[in-house]
Amino acid sequence: MYVSVATEPGGSAPNEDWVAGTPSLAVVLDGLSTAGLDTGCQHGVPWYVAQLGGHLVAALAERDRPLADGLADALDRVARLHPECDLKNPGTPSATVAILRERPGHFDHLVLADSPVILEGDSGVTVLTDLRVDEVCQDLRAETERFQTGTPEHRASVARLVAAQREIRNTEHGYWVAASTPESAFHALTGTAPADDVRSAAVMSDGVSRLVTEYQMATWEAVLDRLRERGPASLIEVVREVEATDPHGQRWPRYKAGDDAAVAYCRPNIPGRGLPD
Repeated sequence: MYVSVATEPGGSAPNEDWVAGTPSLAVVLDGLSTAGLDTGCQHGVPWYVAQLGGHLVAALAERDRPLADGLADALDRVARLHPECDLKNPGTPSATVAILRERPGHFDHLVLADSPVILEGDSGVTVLTDLRVDEVCQDLRAETERFQTGTPEHRASVARLVAAQREIRNTEHGYWVAASTPESAFHALTGTAPADDVRSAAVMSDGVSRLVTEYQMATWEAVLDRLRERGPASLIEVVREVEATDPHGQRWPRYKAGDDAAVAYCRPNIPGRGLPD
């Protein structure tokens, strides 16, 4: 398949999103916020997503390997890279994961937390995502929405929310993300679609998907049209333009004025049709 990618930080801090594409694979990782809290790791989230992304692409070079198995292998390999860090710290670097893989006759997907995979077919658009995180700490999430983005009160509220989420992250009573142990890979949501049912697809972090899900300033059909006509970087530009109209999070309450954004746009390589439009 043809894959085009783009990523951009949400502000002056290092980008904690990561995206890659190969002729058969599209991967997006969204590193989770630390809110300034201790992580037990000396490397940081950008290092973690870069290492996990590279090992994940390598682990899935075998196209018939189950996606969850490849993710578990990559998680184990990255953990072995920094044994000097406290990988049992509840704030150890972690990330959401979204994968789309093409293999003969099929498209496989894996989503772990809220970075979605979007499939476009003759019957419409299918959104594949994992929203278990929305079911926890709802009172603290509501509290953060009472304050303007970037204020001391808002930062303190976000820190309380992140601290509470950490205590139930990767537990049966909470939600699952990619972190220091392979177990979380087997709690991802996975599936397969016939290749004939997929005209195009997108894999993205929630820094991009919020244009539809939270801001409600576009439809999925419009997002895919923009990707097809102008590419991933152009879609991120649209997100930034929308966010600039609400810099303090009064219309759309959020954790920060602009989130890191990453997107991969995918088109099947159909023999005889040449390059996609």
